[in-house]
Amino acid sequence: MLLESKGAAFRRLHEEPGAFVIPNPWDVGTARILAAMGFRALATTSAGMAFSLGVAEGQVSRGDTLSHCRSIVAATPLPVSADLEKGFGDSSQSAAETIQAAAGIGLAGCSLEDHTGRRDDPIYSFALAVERIEAAAQARRALPDDFVLTARCENFLWGRPDLDDTIRRLQAFEKAGADVLYAPGLHDLGMIRTVCGAVTKPVNVVMGMPGATFGVAELADAGVKRISVGSALARLAFGSFVRAAREMRSAGTFRFSEEAMGFAELEGFFTGSTKA
Repeated sequence: MLLESKGAAFRRLHEEPGAFVIPNPWDVGTARILAAMGFRALATTSAGMAFSLGVAEGQVSRGDTLSHCRSIVAATPLPVSADLEKGFGDSSQSAAETIQAAAGIGLAGCSLEDHTGRRDDPIYSFALAVERIEAAAQARRALPDDFVLTARCENFLWGRPDLDDTIRRLQAFEKAGADVLYAPGLHDLGMIRTVCGAVTKPVNVVMGMPGATFGVAELADAGVKRISVGSALARLAFGSFVRAAREMRSAGTFRFSEEAMGFAELEGFFTGSTKA
């Protein structure tokens, strides 16, 4: 009997009824905690990775990015999808090479953005954005195992809140061969419902960004299949750390420790004694 690949298991999650949550760890420890709590798949966060390395988002090298993703893949038996930003270059060929590299380290999927990484010209032209997804999808089809390709339209994160263009791009990405479609920054259920109704492939939304948040049931009712949280968990953890450091530095007190998780409970996530 052949074992199901992680890519196939990940794809199957998108075929089940309702919506599922795919949380975003930023290191091995957080990945293992989330697995122990019963989540069925994980996604990396490019921002959380960058913060854990002490640099700004978008400043992590290809080698360090792949090393980080490899460590998350190895941390648990769960399928992992990677946030690979625009990939490792601007061309369609680089998009294809990104898919090959991602699959080569055991990832079950990844996302590619149409964000250029340049603030003065943040979004790829429509034609190039579609060509990149076409090349990525062709590379995915050539892989020996299943792999879930997510195509992201970044308009709403970069000062271009144009829903019509966002839908046009997502529809083109779907036609180009993307398996999952994603437009981060949609800020109300009406927009989310409109996007989900405009495409036939599964839609990912991100919760935990500034502004309104919605529950799993609400999002599923709007047509969402997959819910990620991006850098929210990492920002929550770093925020708690900074508040504690400020208390020590400014007030000379240590009340933050009253809210710290107990040693035994935290260690239990890694020994198997603590569950959800």
